[in-house]
Amino acid sequence: MWPADAPPIVAILRGVKPDEVVGVAQALYDAGVRVIEVPLNSPEPLESIARLSRAFGDRCLCGAGTVLTPADVDAVRAAGGKLIVTPNTDPAVIARAVETGLVVMPGFATASEAFAALAAGARSLKLFPAATYGPGHLKALKSVLPSAVPVFAVGGVGPAELAPWLAAGADGFGIGGEIYRPGDTPEAVRRKAGALMGALQAATSSKT
Repeated sequence: MWPADAPPIVAILRGVKPDEVVGVAQALYDAGVRVIEVPLNSPEPLESIARLSRAFGDRCLCGAGTVLTPADVDAVRAAGGKLIVTPNTDPAVIARAVETGLVVMPGFATASEAFAALAAGARSLKLFPAATYGPGHLKALKSVLPSAVPVFAVGGVGPAELAPWLAAGADGFGIGGEIYRPGDTPEAVRRKAGALMGALQAATSSKT
């Protein structure tokens, strides 16, 4: 379940190492971020997820990105992760995540993929890669998708692009390189996350 009162931001820690992840996560937490994913193509991702879950599992929604198979879902769950994020629409992966009680956010690009994901049990969606399609694409999709289904824009979206995506109907964002790059110190992550949260607040205010 999405943490109560959490901002609509998923921090994507692609490339993070297990001995860095808790410090980076603390910096994100201090800035207000409450949802964190470790992509499975990172170094020792399951160990990072296990450490995240032990340190922040009662305060944040932590889990994995780039989840490609049902076996990956089981491995993430065994490590303590509660979030499954995919780059694609794979009904078997979605169904397995739902079956095991995990939050799943599958990637999609088209209306057909979005409805296939919902049919498999997804309750939120990730437009990916968002920058390839643009806010206009999302606006058109939102006209046919169920209004109760949140859609996150992920891939090539940073603080400067939040406002047009919000205007197009984006419900949240997955942020990778704009918030963390391999080798970033916790202090650098704290600064970037703080700037992101400020940009989100400004973009949200301008929308209203």
